[in-house]
Amino acid sequence: MEQEYDHYIAVDWALANMAIARMTKRSNKITVVEAPADLSDLQAYLKILRGTKILVLEETTTSQWIYTEIRDSVNRILICDPHRNRLLEEGPKTDKIDATKLVRLLRADLLKEVFHSADEFVYLRKLAGGYDDMVQAGVRFKNQRYSLLRACGLTGQEKKGVVLKNSESQFVLDGLEKQIAAYEEEKKRYEKEFEKLARIHPAIKHQTSLPGIGPIGAVKIVARVVSPGRFPTAGHFLSYVGLVKLEKRSGGMSYGRKQPRFCRQLKAVYKTCTQAALGNNNPINDCYEYLIREKGYSEYNARHKVCRRLATLSLGVFKSGRKYQPFERKETVSSQT
Repeated sequence: MEQEYDHYIAVDWALANMAIARMTKRSNKITVVEAPADLSDLQAYLKILRGTKILVLEETTTSQWIYTEIRDSVNRILICDPHRNRLLEEGPKTDKIDATKLVRLLRADLLKEVFHSADEFVYLRKLAGGYDDMVQAGVRFKNQRYSLLRACGLTGQEKKGVVLKNSESQFVLDGLEKQIAAYEEEKKRYEKEFEKLARIHPAIKHQTSLPGIGPIGAVKIVARVVSPGRFPTAGHFLSYVGLVKLEKRSGGMSYGRKQPRFCRQLKAVYKTCTQAALGNNNPINDCYEYLIREKGYSEYNARHKVCRRLATLSLGVFKSGRKYQPFERKETVSSQT
């Protein structure tokens, strides 16, 4: 922990009640208050405390809302990873005990922070999440339609308006086609919003300058990364995205590689964008062809390597605040020599 605070506060928030545990920098004694879950009461409690304050919550469905509402009431608010805290569980469990354990972990600087952002990026995250949920539902409807048509002896590729002999199957098919039509219409509405954001938001516009990254992928990247400065190196970012594995070593021996906990949405975005870039005239495809022809990489390994390259370029574009210019560095080096 970079600095010391006068008050260390942990809140265990539930639907009906909350437990607030507090320690001070001068004493390890823990005071715990239990009360009905009321945001105004929590804000009043924090206002009474004098001096610097740091507050911790575990990541839940309500953590973003609490983060937004009380961030001005404390010097720092930290949303921590409950998965890691669960590894330290033992003994009985109540809200009071959970808050007490949480404040001890906070004071000892043993918590792993989960990044949360200000209001301007919340909409982007909700938009990206809503789009993914909608696409999953649409794919499910299309798969159900295909299976129904195949079960009726058809190819499954028939266009809308096909008539089935069985009235019960026809009833189900009509419902599926209505849902698919609604999905297609809603998908177009989302895509228009993505395109609008790509025109007015500089960070999103810069991401679309990279090979294979369109407005949808750019919005997802910006919504999840938010602040590229929180990744000091490309290796930290690749680990967050899930494109590298961490080696396990002990006693001078290697015990294989471990997949870190990563952002699955970002990994899917970079994988999809890499696939879109391949086969076209761009630096990513050039790198892919070079790895296969000159270096002898397999298609899988070459594709994975250029995916890491695309993710690294994406982070660099985000940090620089400029569009991707593939030949700028080469020209600069040549002019200097």
